[in-house]
Amino acid sequence: MSKLKALQCHFTWDLVPSRTKLLHLRDKLKDIGTKEGNRWQGHIHNLQGFVEYKMKNIENAESFFSKAAEAFRQLRHTEEGPWLVVNYGNLAWLHHHLGDEAESEAYLSKVNALMNKYPSPSQDELHPEIYAEKGWTLMELNPDKKVAADYFQRTIRMQPDMVEWNTSYVLALGKNFKYSSTGVEADVLEKMRIAKEQDPENLYLAANYLEQRAKKGEKVEIEACELAQKVLRNPVSSYNGIHPLLRVFRNYVSLDEAIDFIEEAIEKHPDERYLKRCAALCYKWKVCFGDSQPKQSVIDRAITLHKEVISLYPHSSLLMKIDLANIYAKSGYSLAKAEQIYQELLETDLKPADKQMLYNNYAKYLYFDRQEYQSSLRYHMKVAEIPQPSLYQDHGIKVLQKHRGRMCREIQEFLQNL
Repeated sequence: MSKLKALQCHFTWDLVPSRTKLLHLRDKLKDIGTKEGNRWQGHIHNLQGFVEYKMKNIENAESFFSKAAEAFRQLRHTEEGPWLVVNYGNLAWLHHHLGDEAESEAYLSKVNALMNKYPSPSQDELHPEIYAEKGWTLMELNPDKKVAADYFQRTIRMQPDMVEWNTSYVLALGKNFKYSSTGVEADVLEKMRIAKEQDPENLYLAANYLEQRAKKGEKVEIEACELAQKVLRNPVSSYNGIHPLLRVFRNYVSLDEAIDFIEEAIEKHPDERYLKRCAALCYKWKVCFGDSQPKQSVIDRAITLHKEVISLYPHSSLLMKIDLANIYAKSGYSLAKAEQIYQELLETDLKPADKQMLYNNYAKYLYFDRQEYQSSLRYHMKVAEIPQPSLYQDHGIKVLQKHRGRMCREIQEFLQNL
């Protein structure tokens, strides 16, 4: 058992995602896709295998781990290498849990052979291939992207010629500024510029870099339209830059152009669920945050898309259901339908983080759409008292701190007792 615990793999990296997170991650990894040319194909399959194992789908887990090994062989054009250390470690753990100790020992031997044949360039550190996979995994699982960035920084210090590692490093740095209106710091922006020069075909990097420049006040309309055409010519993937590009269109070009772009993408790829999810997001922006009352055709398209996407993502559609309720409310289409959706969601058994998101949205709906101000405050209190640090909790506490009305004394006592 001590040999297994000493391995570097998904089973030993203290990855303890909740079932909700696993369901989201399974959908996310499927939407990334593993089309030919994806340089993280092996890592994607490794994480898919771990997710399936955690969800008790053992046959699927073994299948994905096998796909990961094959993907590495095809991408690296060789039968073996240090990039298989994590994969073999995963398989050693999987066979141990299946009770097949002979097969587990066989994979342990393969790991030892690889580590002896391909030692790390630095005596005090793991092989850069291991850091790269750990960094990529944590970028998908850990909210704090600084941890992932640190692992990528180690990899490129030891092996600076791997372009995709440097790209992932700057993307990890940039993700920590996702909610900043002013964007990344100047040194990070410069690193993104250099990474884009080194990795010119990476459209996800290009879209994120464009967004950061737009946040600094640069005019990016022409480049956004040019990038949109490149995206349309490429296979559909959540890694091809569609989502950040839509944010650029919405915030710095035109929301109508964002809708035109995503509708053109759907026309080219009518069966891709990820595009429909992106389209649903665009129509939500139009209905809920547009400058004017949307046309009935826009409201109808928003509702149709959301219902379809909820059916396409049955296990990770909580936010989509909340968005559908808000579309009903904001459009004036049906407060009764909005309330029905919220009541159904409020009766479901949710994890603390999901409860916070639901209560936060319901509180805002009660305030802005129903003008039920005291009920709204009580739901902000529900968010705040869930012991889970989050943006929703921060927002709820700020709302309560600002309140000066009838419930002022009760709220002050509540905040003091948090």
